[in-house]
Amino acid sequence: MDLKSEIRNIKDFPKPGIVFRDITTLLKNPDAMKYTISQFKEYYKDKKVDLIVGPESRGFIFGSLLAHELHVPFAPLRKPGKLPAETEKEEYELEYGTDAIEIHKDAINQGDNILIVDDLIATGGTCEAAAKLIERLGGNVLGFAFLIELSFLNPREKLKNYDIFSLIEYKEE
Repeated sequence: MDLKSEIRNIKDFPKPGIVFRDITTLLKNPDAMKYTISQFKEYYKDKKVDLIVGPESRGFIFGSLLAHELHVPFAPLRKPGKLPAETEKEEYELEYGTDAIEIHKDAINQGDNILIVDDLIATGGTCEAAAKLIERLGGNVLGFAFLIELSFLNPREKLKNYDIFSLIEYKEE
């Protein structure tokens, strides 16, 4: 299946010069979703994944579906102030300013092999912060899985020590 044909490209969103990769068209196609999750499952089925972590919000979709298929737990990675129990936080740089992500401290067990799943990787900043956060809590980052990789932004530079699996690659804006 050609997953790239299931992605809608919206020019000049959210600002001029940007092409937004809209996954809602893929989400509404059950066959494309089934194929997407089956490709992730095939790649990770023998990799000893103990836990899947998905960043807010679309990482919840792909991460929880893959966790179900691999029969492993899922833990959400959220913006600050969204999780009710005790959390650990990691800040990271944005183009203009900083942001942060949090996870429940009890979501990760010492030595867990953790897969981070999200819909898209652009610069890798959020993912780098996620890896730092998980490792600080004693987890082992097994790798990253993405539906879309914007390779023209060189996200692998920030994540060069990790396995990265992407289903769709965009080599230019």
